[in-house]
Amino acid sequence: MSTRADADVEAALAAVEAEDATLAEKVEMLMEMAMGLQIRPRSPHDLFQSVKLYETALGLCPSELGLLRGRIHARLATALQSIPSEDLEPLQRAKENLETARDLLQLGGAPEELAEIEMNLGLVFQSLAAAHAAPITMAISAYQRALRIFDAHAFPREYAILQNNLATAFLSIPFSDERAKMREALAVQAFQDGLKVVNIIDHPTEYAMLQNNLGNALQYASSSHAVENCLRALDAYDEALKVRTRATTPVEFANTIANRANCLRNLPDDVARPERGNAANLDEALRWYREAEDIFAQFGERQKVASVAEMIAEIEAEAARQDPSAAERVIDAQHITGVQ
Repeated sequence: MSTRADADVEAALAAVEAEDATLAEKVEMLMEMAMGLQIRPRSPHDLFQSVKLYETALGLCPSELGLLRGRIHARLATALQSIPSEDLEPLQRAKENLETARDLLQLGGAPEELAEIEMNLGLVFQSLAAAHAAPITMAISAYQRALRIFDAHAFPREYAILQNNLATAFLSIPFSDERAKMREALAVQAFQDGLKVVNIIDHPTEYAMLQNNLGNALQYASSSHAVENCLRALDAYDEALKVRTRATTPVEFANTIANRANCLRNLPDDVARPERGNAANLDEALRWYREAEDIFAQFGERQKVASVAEMIAEIEAEAARQDPSAAERVIDAQHITGVQ
């Protein structure tokens, strides 16, 4: 069935064809149209139409305009990255276009353009690694190459995002060898390094993202200082919640309060007297879980609803048993999110 986007794209292509302009100018027009669809998509179909426009632009772009071709490949890759898909074909195509863009922009491209390509390559490799289609080390290497340009002083926002991505890449490696604790420490350090260059006023989104993910890293670290890490994690979540609110960013807010509930669930009410249990913290965790469940359900986050519902059921069953040794249990709490 033809959509409004289809009609708009066909009209745009016809207008470009009829336009009395150079090939380079027509290519630029097609890129602008594609970017409009990509930045403000009304549905996933708009992203496919954006890809079509970028590919049409590539077909028109003369081979001698290497920089322009490189920039089209880079934009095409980001459109492909955005397409929701159960298979890996869009990601594989995004990787190929980013690598082509990098080759074309090596001579004459701005350093920031190359760094952005490396950042996006890292994201693609990280997604492929999650599907066991690429080694996570490819993502780590790409992020580290991007950091050669996106340094803390000149590009604080990009630096912070890269530190976050690098940390989540470290944490995604299975903790099955003697270097696992070192990778955990590197991840925590990366989150902290990112927080040194952003603040809640100038970079609220990045600040909240880093604080939320630092809380996750501390909470799930395999350490002998579990209680201390949990308390530090709660502080980090509280910082994230200064930005993430139910009114302004409901899903991100739900992610953070669910993570906070996970932390409370494993923390004694009185850290100096852990034998007294954690009935109060369990009660507070239950309230946070229920609010998160309500928000996730409202936004159709079914997997997260199921995860939180499982946590709620476990706490309610425990309360019903009135188990006095609840504070001593070991819980294999799962990550609700590694949200960006």
